[in-house]
Amino acid sequence: MKFDRCKPYNNLPSLPPTIDLESRTILKKCVGAHRALASLKGAGNLIPNQAILINAIPLQEAKASSEIENVVTTRDKLYQASILPGAATDPQTKEVLRYRTALRRGYDLLKTQSISTSLLRGVCEVLLDHEVQYRTAPGTQIENKSTGEVVYTPPEGGEILREKLDRLENFIHLRDEIPLDPLVRLALIHYQFEAVHPFEDGNGRTGRILNILYLVEQGLLDIPVLYLSRYIIDHKSDYYRLLQAVTEEQEWEAWVQFMLSAVEETSAGTYRRILAIRKLLDETTALCRENLPRQIYSRELVEMIFVQPYSKISFVVDAGIAQRQTAAEYLQQLEKIGVLESRKVGREKVFIHPALLKLLSGQ
Repeated sequence: MKFDRCKPYNNLPSLPPTIDLESRTILKKCVGAHRALASLKGAGNLIPNQAILINAIPLQEAKASSEIENVVTTRDKLYQASILPGAATDPQTKEVLRYRTALRRGYDLLKTQSISTSLLRGVCEVLLDHEVQYRTAPGTQIENKSTGEVVYTPPEGGEILREKLDRLENFIHLRDEIPLDPLVRLALIHYQFEAVHPFEDGNGRTGRILNILYLVEQGLLDIPVLYLSRYIIDHKSDYYRLLQAVTEEQEWEAWVQFMLSAVEETSAGTYRRILAIRKLLDETTALCRENLPRQIYSRELVEMIFVQPYSKISFVVDAGIAQRQTAAEYLQQLEKIGVLESRKVGREKVFIHPALLKLLSGQ
């Protein structure tokens, strides 16, 4: 019987699927993905101040993940809003910043608890900035935004959703009982969460945050820096086509291969970006050591301007590097030697790190 896209998929099967998920092709791709992921995990130790990675790279992930949902802002607006929270900010920029906050919230919660449906609901609440519940009303359908055609109708009914989420949560943690490569499990988990579609809104972004949290929980990453959303944007049509093929034809192998390629390519790209940040950090340190007065130069000052590409005087003060008047002089000296550029934003003076901004923007 042909799959009915307009009928709620209440008989969505539980994981794992009853097919061979350890074919030669999949296992070969697992090796490459694990190798790239391990290199990325090790690269995190190349940056002495982990805040540099935890702040800078997830903001790029937030921007890309939100673009998938047609929530678009500029990097300039994003960085300004991230350091000037009281300034007037458009709704889309606020929404992207909430993604980074939600990712950080989930990462912090993992230090004291495991991934659970309640954790994911908390992540979704940060994303949407209001309390969320599981869907109860009928009528939710996923449509092609260009044609209006219904492409999928997720399960509906409170009890059914809770049961499917409970089964998904069990699958996430039953590693010994269901032995599968963790990256294969990642592909299955991501599909299943998207297929259940438990919330009225925010499912796609919550599902992409789940990817990163799962890799951290499995010990495959130490910090949340894997930039998967950019791969999905670059292969958006394949992403949705393969999700649909799993639903309608149980075509799991191509979907798993897609996700393994996403992990491998984005791990390699993020690894290169971290190496570039380290190189720029070393070059900037050498430049500052050579050109700044001895009483101004410090490792802490250089690292502070790498935490994000926009800085302000209070950052220097809050870092305990100098008092306000002296802090202003320090940033002005960095501008004088060409490391920073100042700009007036409203009443606030901000200092932009153009080399870091260019690097993070992939230019």
